[in-house]
Amino acid sequence: MWKTCVTVALLIGVQVCAHDPLNPRVMGGADARPGAWPWMVSLHDSISHFCGGSLISREWVLSAAHCFIGPDDSVTEDSVRVHLGKMTQREENENEIVRNVQKIYIHNSYNTTTDDNDMALLHLCSPVSFNDYISPVCLLAQGSDVPPGTSSRIIGWGQTADGGLFLNRPSPGTLQETEVFVEDYNQCYNQLKQWNNHIQITQNMICAGVPGGGVDAYCGDSGGPIMSQLCSKWVQFGITSWGIGCGLPDVPNVYTRVSQYQQWITNIIPNQDLPQFVDLSLPCPMNGEE
Repeated sequence: MWKTCVTVALLIGVQVCAHDPLNPRVMGGADARPGAWPWMVSLHDSISHFCGGSLISREWVLSAAHCFIGPDDSVTEDSVRVHLGKMTQREENENEIVRNVQKIYIHNSYNTTTDDNDMALLHLCSPVSFNDYISPVCLLAQGSDVPPGTSSRIIGWGQTADGGLFLNRPSPGTLQETEVFVEDYNQCYNQLKQWNNHIQITQNMICAGVPGGGVDAYCGDSGGPIMSQLCSKWVQFGITSWGIGCGLPDVPNVYTRVSQYQQWITNIIPNQDLPQFVDLSLPCPMNGEE
């Protein structure tokens, strides 16, 4: 067991999420540069990376509920390590730190059949200090939404090709990034039900992909963010949740719609460490304002 939680005094201050990355596989992706996505975390069990997540404040990580629900319930607070500032799964780097997990909060209405409410919060054992390689992402506020066609980014260390057994599918060593586009809700539903008539796309989900296929989130990318640059900041509006196949033409991936969960998040996280929510109904702040 790795877990040893140490009480550390929280540094209280104004919570500011990261702006542009330092350098403005996901299947079909490209290697990300060091510091490009400083909120991205890699979740490890006793063997290796199993899911992604995003740092949203000094002590909290956002991920997907299904990452922690399994037939043997083997993924627990004691068995998870959170790697921040990580670039490659092959080795650690000088900017990387590791935190143990104090508690995992799985959404109380998570549906294992439909993956509705696929969201989890991880409370780290101790706070992290922000720098160019480790800093939080903003979250989309309740009542806000991103329109269809919005250019977005997905990132992860998931496998990069479909086909064959899980262990035979290639995984990248280096964090991958790629561009996808938000899809219309009805269009997404109609495309996915062609593959499975029992598909349920709820209002707690949002779809994104590329019409011609070839790029997608895949096994191991679960829990990671989908985000867009809004009001000069990168704002996470979804969590990688589920999909059909990988990179198929006209088959978008499905993400948990973050803006539906502001109340749930704020009910769990203490006020002094709340993430920053971006409300798109308000005008963007002027330069230099937060």
